[in-house]
Parts: sequence; structure tokens; C-alpha cells
Amino acid sequence: MTDVPRLSIGLPVYNGAEYLSEALDALLGQSFQDFELIISDNASFDETENICRRYADQDSRIRYIRLPKNIGASPNHNLVFTEARGEYFKWASHDDLYGRELLRRCVEILDADPQVVLAHSWNAVIDSTGAVIEPFDYSMATDSPHAPERFRGLLFAPGGDDFYGVIRANILRRVAPLDSYHHADRTIVAEIALHGRFQQVPELLYFRRDHPTRAERANPTKRSRCANLDPRRADPVRHPTVRLLGEYVFGFARMIRRAPLTSAQRRECYLYLAQWLLSRAVPWREKNAVPEPVPPVELDTLSGTVDAVVPGRHGRTP
Repeated sequence: MTDVPRLSIGLPVYNGAEYLSEALDALLGQSFQDFELIISDNASFDETENICRRYADQDSRIRYIRLPKNIGASPNHNLVFTEARGEYFKWASHDDLYGRELLRRCVEILDADPQVVLAHSWNAVIDSTGAVIEPFDYSMATDSPHAPERFRGLLFAPGGDDFYGVIRANILRRVAPLDSYHHADRTIVAEIALHGRFQQVPELLYFRRDHPTRAERANPTKRSRCANLDPRRADPVRHPTVRLLGEYVFGFARMIRRAPLTSAQRRECYLYLAQWLLSRAVPWREKNAVPEPVPPVELDTLSGTVDAVVPGRHGRTP
């Protein structure tokens, strides 16, 4: 390895002790080794600090930052990126799991094609024990060579987990930092897509854990989710719900204006944004659409895949 790693992984965490060791084992056990792992602890008061310091003492690739107070999830995500030195960057979650070939396969894609700005893999949702409860069928046209088509796909299709893909750091520096309004993660991914294509590794290598204390479930309202992203959003006077939603819409509009697009491409993106807004106001699709049949999936088989491909899973008891 060189002094400057090829890949930087940023792991923001707050009170993540329950699943943190599993996530760290999965990341540190990757077949691709040329990375730094930047952990920013958002003033946790559980065992997170002790776990991080123990792992940092054992692996020189880890840089552990302990914040004196909770600054919110969004500023913490932005902080780990500002600390990154690598050519590529990946956000990691303290409660998810990662197949041992995930980083290697994503880096190979980015090395092979300079037009690809983000690489990720097929993914599935797992429960607290690591058993697969929902496979995800990625249907977004983010691999299209046409930027407006990529933007349209991210607007209208159910979101994947591209936020946790491996991203070219120079591209990520050109987009607006992660904000704290409603669905701010969707707008940053959409802006990245306006800079280039995404590519999916056709292997199940990323596993998003769903559990009662995950941020999305522990914060069921728009306001509580936004306040988790930034504590200042908890003030209903300065940040009413209409503002949280309005900033989301204007976030898309601003990114279209900033992106490296032709005038024709920009107009096309604005048209798709208008169509999307109309579909939100008049959700006829949800009322009239006939769901396509979903082929049966052997979840037990997929759960076995988790144990087979994730470092540290062998011999671990639920």
C-alpha cells in the first residue's frame, strides 16, 4: 500500500455499539485492502467509543475521531468526507454488512471505465440477526449514457442504496454537501448521477440492516428524521414541515442548474421534475397501477449467502 490510500471509507456513528463490531469486521476483512477507514463518533454515550478505540489499536488503517457533542448525522457524514484522502470514497453504516469482494469489485469497475462515477452491488435487507428479509430488484436506469434519463430513473423508481456506493471523490467534491431536509440523501445521489453513470456489480454483496433502532424507524416523522440529520431542524418555527419538503424539491432544481448539462439536457431534467411533482400531487399511479408479479425468492438461501460472503460471519452466533 502507498501512504495515500486509493479508497477512503467514512463511517459516521452515534450509539452504534450493538452492530458496530460486525460492520467493522466486514469492512476490515475485505479482499481489497488499500483503504483508510475514518470513523467519526458523534458523542456516543454507549460502548461505541470503547469498540472504536479497540479496533483502531489493532488496525492502523483506522482513524478514530471523537466529537465533543452531537452535531447531527448530516454534518457528521460531511465531516468524514472532508477527512478523506483517497481517489475513491465510500460512506459506510455502522449497522450494515459487506461482502468481502464488495470493495474490490467496485474499484475494478471505476478503474476500468472513467465514465462511471459510482459503483455498487446488488443488495438486500437483513434483520437484526443477519437473515435476509427482502431482496431488492434494482430497476433504475442509472447506467444510461443520457444524464436526464439517469435523473428520471432516480426520481420515479424506488430508491436503492447508491448513497453507500463507491464514488469518485473528485465528483463528490463537485456536488452540494449532504443536507438535512426531507430525503436529502436522494438529492445528493441524483446530483452525482448528473455527472456520470452508475454501475452495479451483479452479485449480492451489500446488506442493509433493518432493526427497531435504525434511524429511519426510530424517527417515524419527517421532523424527527430531519432533526436526527441536524438538531436545528427540530425547531418547528424556523423549520416548519413545508420548509423541509420545499427544500427537498428546490434541492433537485438547484442541482439541475449546477450540473454540467447542455441547455437541452437541463430543460429535459426540469420537465421530468415537473412530471414528478405532478405525480406526487395526483398519485394516480398508486391508485390504478397493477403490481407486476414478483417471482418467489428463497430467503433462507439468501441468508446463507450472507454468512458465506461477509467476513466475520462464520461461527458468529445470532
